[in-house]
Amino acid sequence: MSASSTMKSALQFLRRVVVAIFVALLLWSLLIMLFESRFIFFPDRYPTGRYNEAHRIPGLRDEWFTASDGIRLHAWYAPAEQPIAALVMAHGNAGNLTNRLEIIRALRRRGFNVFMFDYRGYGRSEGTPDEAGVYLDGRAAFDHVQAMNGNDSTNVVLWGTSLGGAVALDVALDRPVAGLILESTFTSAPAMASRLYPWLPTGSFLQAQFNSIDKIARYRGPLLVIHGERDGLIPFEMGKELFEAAQGAKEMYAIAEADHNDTFWIGGEEYLERVERFARRAVGGHP
Repeated sequence: MSASSTMKSALQFLRRVVVAIFVALLLWSLLIMLFESRFIFFPDRYPTGRYNEAHRIPGLRDEWFTASDGIRLHAWYAPAEQPIAALVMAHGNAGNLTNRLEIIRALRRRGFNVFMFDYRGYGRSEGTPDEAGVYLDGRAAFDHVQAMNGNDSTNVVLWGTSLGGAVALDVALDRPVAGLILESTFTSAPAMASRLYPWLPTGSFLQAQFNSIDKIARYRGPLLVIHGERDGLIPFEMGKELFEAAQGAKEMYAIAEADHNDTFWIGGEEYLERVERFARRAVGGHP
C-alpha cells in the first residue's frame, strides 16, 4: 500500500471516530434533555424513609397544605416552647424530609419552630417535581406558615439547602420573608451541568435553570450563606459567588472541613450559634 493510500485510510478512520464521538455526545445530551427531571430530582416516596422515628422529636406533627395548582403537599412541623423564629426549610434534591430528622430536632431544641416540607413527588406529597412546581411548593409552604402565624411573617426565615436554596431564594423574591439562609447552594443549573458533565454541551439543552446567581442581586433582605470549603459536589466558589452578588445585609459562614452533606455535623455547636444569631437579627431581636 502506498503512503498516500495509508494516509487516506488513516484520515477516513479518524473521520469516523470523530463522527462517532460527536453522535455519542449529541445522543447523550438529548437523553439528558428528554429525561432531565431524572438527572435533577431523586425523590424517595413514602413509605421509604424514617417515618417511624418521628416520635423522637417532641411535639412534631404532620401538616398538609396545597400548592396553587392543586397539588397536596406534606410537611413536618416541630414547634418550640418559646420560639426565636419560624424556619421554613426547603431540603435538597434527594431523599425526603425524614432524612433531616437530626437537624429538625437540633433546631427545635435551639428554640425554633421548624417547618420542613417535601416537594411534589417527594415523601407523602403528591405530583411530580419540576422547576416551576417546586417554586409553587415553596410559596405554598411559606403561605401556610404565615397563616399559622396569624398572617404575620415578621418572624419567618426561609432556609434552603442545595437545590432548596434555589427554591428558597425564588420564594424570598415574592414573599415578605424576615431573612434567608442559603446552604450549599449552586449558582445555576447550567453551571452545575457544566461542572458535572464538562465534556457535554448540556447547559445549552437544559430547560431547568434554577438561576440563583441572577436572582440573588434582587433580594434585599438579611442573608446568611453557609457552605463547606471542601464541598465536592457544589464547589465552595459557587457559594462565594452568590454571597458576593447579594446586595443587602449579608454574612457568610464558611465551614473549613465540611463537604456537601455534613455542614450540620461538622459545624456542630458553632453552626447552631451562627444560625441563631442570624435569625435573631433578622426578626429584629438581640444580636
